[in-house]
Formats: sequence, structure tokens, C-alpha cells
Amino acid sequence: MRDDEAFEIDMAFDLLPHVVGASWATIWFRMNRIRRPNAEEFRNKVLEYYKMLDPLVTSYSKDEKLADMDRHIRGLYQHEMDRILQGKNQEIEKRFKRYLDYG
Repeated sequence: MRDDEAFEIDMAFDLLPHVVGASWATIWFRMNRIRRPNAEEFRNKVLEYYKMLDPLVTSYSKDEKLADMDRHIRGLYQHEMDRILQGKNQEIEKRFKRYLDYG
């Protein structure tokens, strides 16, 4: 698969963890009046919402012509989940600190 074929998907996976996961997690903590979650709680909640994208992630799996793209997407999806849990996604960590500071 050429880089240009995956560009749009790569950009989406750069944004989805914090746009979907962290945004929804932040609202959940705010609405439940949880002002000081620890980092692990925040990451797990981000992951909970991020995993709701699974139907989108698996949407190409039935089309053999898109098998390479399907593998690429699944790899990115898993990689991002690992990064979130390990605290290696800097956008998630920034959102967590911002929530603690400004909740």
C-alpha cells in the first residue's frame, strides 16, 4: 500500500483518540462531578469511548479489495489503544492535565 493511499486514514487516527475519546471522557467526568480522576481512570474512560469506533474500524473487513487497508486500519487502531493506556499519546495526556487544571 502506498503512503498516499493511507494518508486520510492516518490523519483520522491522529485525531480520533483525542477528538472522540478524550472529549467524550471529559464530558463524562464533568457531568459526573468527578474533579480529580487519576491518569489511569482518565485513560480507561478515553479508551472506552474510543472503542465505540469499532464498527467504523471494521467497516472495510468484508471487502477483499480493501484487505490491505483493513489491516492498516486495524494496526493503527490497536497501536493507538496501546499508546493511550501507556500514557504515550501526548494529546490525551494534555487533555487530562487540562481537565485537572480547569475541569
